[in-house]
Amino acid sequence: MPDKRILLFGYGNHGKFIAKGLLDDGFEVRVIVSDEKYYTQAIEDGFDTTLKVDVTKDEALLALNPETYSQLVCVMEDEHLNVFLTLSLRSLFKACYILSISDSIHTTKKLQMAGANKVIDMYEVSAHKIHNMLNHPVATQLLEEFVTHANGIGFREYVIPENSFLHALMTDDIDLSEHGVLLVGMIDEELGHHFTFVTAGINHKLDSGDTIVCIGEKEYLDSFELEIQK
Repeated sequence: MPDKRILLFGYGNHGKFIAKGLLDDGFEVRVIVSDEKYYTQAIEDGFDTTLKVDVTKDEALLALNPETYSQLVCVMEDEHLNVFLTLSLRSLFKACYILSISDSIHTTKKLQMAGANKVIDMYEVSAHKIHNMLNHPVATQLLEEFVTHANGIGFREYVIPENSFLHALMTDDIDLSEHGVLLVGMIDEELGHHFTFVTAGINHKLDSGDTIVCIGEKEYLDSFELEIQK
């Protein structure tokens, strides 16, 4: 299955920025919308493979051949429709990887129950950003400027393999500075499939199969990927 093909449902406030970001990162993005306004906007923005589809119809979803995409991203403006779509996709395509976007804690729980592999909670992201700005304003500004202006800086996800040195470590005890990367957050499988920032104040135990997200220069991110396999 191609690693760079994304089927993105929705082109509203979040969807259009996610689509552009994925495109800039080299992904092949096909946008699916259910509204004429968003269809026109996506086409005008250069997503010329955009389709207007009734996502409440199983036959319409089947016709999209979602199995040929590496990820299905659900970011419909209507949160109820987004939950319904996530549920429908999981029911129809058991093996597909589904990422859904949420604007509230309650919707996050519904999306997890609907079968999303990962839920990005925009409420939590915003809350943590505000928390950091209030408690660490200088550090937050420096980090944002560093990421925005420095070449080669990015984020990377790592799934912790069996027998990795990270297995069984507590997040409060982890110092990855010697590897040139910084731990941003993780997905602890024991707690569910949602992303948790290290600033949340919860001391997690990492296990094989958990996912961590780090920030750093590309060469250090590449080296660290090899290191955690040892």
